[in-house]
Amino acid sequence: MKRPTERHVMHLLALSAVLTLPIEIARADVTLRERANGHFIAIPPVSPEERLAPQATLGRALLWDPRLSSSGDTACASCHLIEDHGSDRRTRCTTARGGRTGFHSMTVFNTQTAGAGLRWLADRQSGKVQALGSITGSMGFERRDDILPPLAEHGYRPQFSAAFPDADEPLTVDHYGQALEVYQRTLRTPAPFDAWLTGDDAAMTETQKSGLRRFMDMGCAGCHGGELLGGQSLQKFGLVADYWEHTGSDEPHHGVMEKSGREADRDVFRVASLRNVAEMAPYFHDASVATLAQAVRVMARVQLGRDPDDSATAEIVSFLMSLTGEIPVNFAPPDAFIVGQKP
Repeated sequence: MKRPTERHVMHLLALSAVLTLPIEIARADVTLRERANGHFIAIPPVSPEERLAPQATLGRALLWDPRLSSSGDTACASCHLIEDHGSDRRTRCTTARGGRTGFHSMTVFNTQTAGAGLRWLADRQSGKVQALGSITGSMGFERRDDILPPLAEHGYRPQFSAAFPDADEPLTVDHYGQALEVYQRTLRTPAPFDAWLTGDDAAMTETQKSGLRRFMDMGCAGCHGGELLGGQSLQKFGLVADYWEHTGSDEPHHGVMEKSGREADRDVFRVASLRNVAEMAPYFHDASVATLAQAVRVMARVQLGRDPDDSATAEIVSFLMSLTGEIPVNFAPPDAFIVGQKP
């Protein structure tokens, strides 16, 4: 029997490596996925039944209707833009009274399971509470009941009756808030990361998987975990360094302390969700950072005392891009409002 030459042996070894490479990649995916499932939860898609439920349909009209403000030209959606994945690229949003909001607007996507409360200070505990607070906030009314006459005037009573058929009085402020919360619950955005997390190896690129590994290795998942990759806790912004020295903030805000007066709340903010974060520049409560790469570097430095190099930063940014989902099909004005007028 002829002995194999060294060249033949090397060829067989190379061929073996090529044949086993997919197996090794698959094994690595399984290991990484098992680790990731210890930190994160995939979000479920929205069913047509959820989107078309009477309360969700009503909430959709309410969110997009500018007539339901003191000025008649400002809608809830005025601070939550389609092109910005439900957030707002402007530093501040303009209210119905012509003022500016106190913080950079957060998205309305994937918000209703945020356990820590809503907004940067987590000062509104649900979508309903948030909607009711906005009546005398961004919507510009003096009292919450002031929204009822415009609702009646613009023909909303039949839709409130359909959404709340068992109520003695369907057209109420409380039902206004509830409908907006139900609608926002339909604004979920499953992303490639969710598909990968539930078993689709091809849903993320190898660079994105490397970024996920770095994200967990650096400790980012300690705060940015769960279903929303954040949104579940309040944390001090600047655990190891003052945030404004790295963000370039013009006027530092000291977070929850400015409401509570407690020193323990100094610089404490709600941890933002990272879903769709690649589409939501600028970043942080004051919109002080323009790019996602710089936001990653700031967070690594002020929260973890780390300084990722350009390669590590790029990989983490690539992973964060896998969290971008499709804009919900019902995140748009209805074809016509109840009275047949477009917003």
